[in-house]
Amino acid sequence: MPEILLVLAVILIFFGAKKLPELAKGMGQGIKEFKKATRDATDEMERAMDDPPAYTPPPTPKISEQASGDEPKKDA
Repeated sequence: MPEILLVLAVILIFFGAKKLPELAKGMGQGIKEFKKATRDATDEMERAMDDPPAYTPPPTPKISEQASGDEPKKDA
């Protein structure tokens, strides 16, 4: 507890009484934005994990019955 009081006294001396409400307001807004960003990122990750994958693999190539070196015969 004494450490917290010492830190608060140093902040009061360093910034002055007029700046403390502005600093507290800025810190509050920063924490609020951080929590919102964290919540948005968590929601996006959960949504991405719930959705089925959009990627569909290409069809497998069909293997022909002809040997790869043989060419088809042409009728004249």
